[in-house]
Amino acid sequence: MRIYGDSISGNCLKVKWAADHLGLAYNWIETSVLQAETRTAEFLALNPAGQVPTVILADGRPLAQSNAIILHLAEGSDLIPSDAYERARMLEWMFWEQYSHEPYVAVARFHVHYLGKPVADLEPKIVDRGNGALQRLEDALAGGGFLVGGRVSLADIALVAYTRVADQGGFDLDRYPNVQAWVKRVEGALKIA
Repeated sequence: MRIYGDSISGNCLKVKWAADHLGLAYNWIETSVLQAETRTAEFLALNPAGQVPTVILADGRPLAQSNAIILHLAEGSDLIPSDAYERARMLEWMFWEQYSHEPYVAVARFHVHYLGKPVADLEPKIVDRGNGALQRLEDALAGGGFLVGGRVSLADIALVAYTRVADQGGFDLDRYPNVQAWVKRVEGALKIA
């Protein structure tokens, strides 16, 4: 399997962390978004959307979109709850991550950390909704543990990727102690630094 990913991207790191946790063999092919390597003719032939992560499975089939990739890789593993309701809750968090978390937390991080924009120059909606997403996690994690089923799942992998570096987008993680403790639990469970 080949994973085309940019190491600065939480979406790409999700795939790496899931593959590593599952003990899957892969070749990581560093593909820089900042250097427009996802816009070359060669890359667009693999993924016409021009986005990373993109995976080429062992049988040659391509797959894109981070949460679709990790769901495919983890099929039948302990990262997906066996209980139907818990599995649906995992998916609920994963869909929420792409719609209500990543568009704010990750976008703020990109503008502040990589483009050098001051937080004050960000669209206020991005900051407000990013803090709202972090507060939702804070509230959900009040009892400790993980997001679903009492163990690390794809929901945790999907959400920890950008949450753990939210401070790079100007978010004050000290306001979210439950989130900080959860990040440490997830990093420990996945053995990531």
